[in-house]
Amino acid sequence: MAGGIKSTAVGITSTVPIEIVYAAGRSAVDLNNAFISHEDGNLLVDRAERSGFPETSCAWIKGIYSAVQAGKIGTVVAVVQGDCSNTHALMEILEMEDIETIPFMYPYDRDRDMMRLQIAKFADALGADSVSIGETKARLDSIRARVAEIDRLTWEENLVSGFENHYYQISCSDMEGDPDAFESKVDQFLEAARRRQPRDCDLRLAYIGIPPIISGIYAFVEANGGAVVFNELQRQFSFPVHHADMVDQYVDYTYPYHIKHRLADISEQVRKRKVSGIIHYVQSFCFRRIEDIIIRKELDLPVLTLEANRPGKLDLRTKMRLEAFLDMLRYLR
Repeated sequence: MAGGIKSTAVGITSTVPIEIVYAAGRSAVDLNNAFISHEDGNLLVDRAERSGFPETSCAWIKGIYSAVQAGKIGTVVAVVQGDCSNTHALMEILEMEDIETIPFMYPYDRDRDMMRLQIAKFADALGADSVSIGETKARLDSIRARVAEIDRLTWEENLVSGFENHYYQISCSDMEGDPDAFESKVDQFLEAARRRQPRDCDLRLAYIGIPPIISGIYAFVEANGGAVVFNELQRQFSFPVHHADMVDQYVDYTYPYHIKHRLADISEQVRKRKVSGIIHYVQSFCFRRIEDIIIRKELDLPVLTLEANRPGKLDLRTKMRLEAFLDMLRYLR
């Protein structure tokens, strides 16, 4: 580690046990969310490139780096195994710039003993005790259960849009830095959503892969008669299956591990939600782009692969591909 604690905010490069962050009296900031919600995400990418980051590297890692600077984050938890391989170098750069860094690793083989060790080391690094962690977990699990209800209203009752589903589930990665305020927002949304009339769903779609760096996918799909009723990784960020033991919770989390665990979850959910086709988003210069080969081979549904590099609006070419995909699904049906 380098430097000292400079603020109460703890930046995270990917989903980690935020129960520990809040139990330690700190607030969590998902740096991915901070980057993509910035008023000018491309400006953050440009700043990183001016600092020396290669143009041919993932825009997310560049955005995360600049989000640390923009948010004046003094402590960063870097997921150095089970997420982006570029995080190793990012952590080294942050250490050089006197940012306190805490590594966190997901054991590739989902080993429970290794996960327990990682959680214990993380708790020790932030000074969180087991009683406070347990109480905080129960608090956050209560909020996650409400978000699971938002997900159910999306696919079972057609009351929630694909983007709304995406937003509330992805926000569970850090509870927007304030669990109490986020809980209130979730409750207000649920109350309003339950009063809606069900939407007409011509085509039910799944969105898999990392959250998109470009905006407008969900709105365009819905404007053309489709409905995203399953957001794969966003749902994982909200921990849809409750586990009393935090070790079990983070071992059951599919994203950091072998893709077969993700495929099992996707297959179960697309069947359950009566999905007709899959949109697979991949990020330029990301190693997970290669996994598209496996996804296309193993999933028994039509797959449209979308790729983007920098933040921005949905471009004309991607709109045309989405329109053609929806037309094909109608024809197959």
